[in-house]
Amino acid sequence: MSYIAERRQEEKERRRAEILDAAEAVATVVGWDDMTMDEVARKARLSRALLYVYFKDKTDLMFGIGERAVETLLERFQAAVARHARGLEQMQAIGRAYVAFAQEFPVYMQVLAHCELVPPQPGEPQGNEGACARCALEVQQLMVSTLERGVADGSIRADLKELHVVAMVLKGFMHGVIQMSTTKANMLTQAGIDVRSVLQTALLLCTAALGTRQS
Repeated sequence: MSYIAERRQEEKERRRAEILDAAEAVATVVGWDDMTMDEVARKARLSRALLYVYFKDKTDLMFGIGERAVETLLERFQAAVARHARGLEQMQAIGRAYVAFAQEFPVYMQVLAHCELVPPQPGEPQGNEGACARCALEVQQLMVSTLERGVADGSIRADLKELHVVAMVLKGFMHGVIQMSTTKANMLTQAGIDVRSVLQTALLLCTAALGTRQS
């Protein structure tokens, strides 16, 4: 690649990152649902037409942020796994990391929830959607390998089959509980239920479902 081509690619990547930064900033203030592409363009100091050169619509932009979100989640999960030796403790750490991620990055959680609602298109997803999906697969694979490690070291039940399904169920369960604790926080408080207790109970149930008697 020539020097000029490299500079153009760097400029393109820089501007794309600036658009994503702007979208995150706007969504932090107004929420993802109420955010508009016009607001993103103004925040990024770009024309609306130029914004659409990088992202064809709000859904495409959503998957761009979704890729960032899943990359961040993967990094948090990897760090959580690295701090422990046995599979069960690693899975517990992943659960805690997911809760911390949701609390630290509420916009990312909003975006990921919306990404899951988009109907799958025929064939392999492309562009930003494809990049987001590939990163999500890495998260899935990390969880599966951690479950396998736990089965091998005796900390996770050996009778659990189809560990890729187990990983999906665990992530779906925790995602749902986290969403509930966020969107229904006022209702839970009015009912005298501590949100932290809800999250801790969810983690405890996951641990109990995975662990062996010896663990």
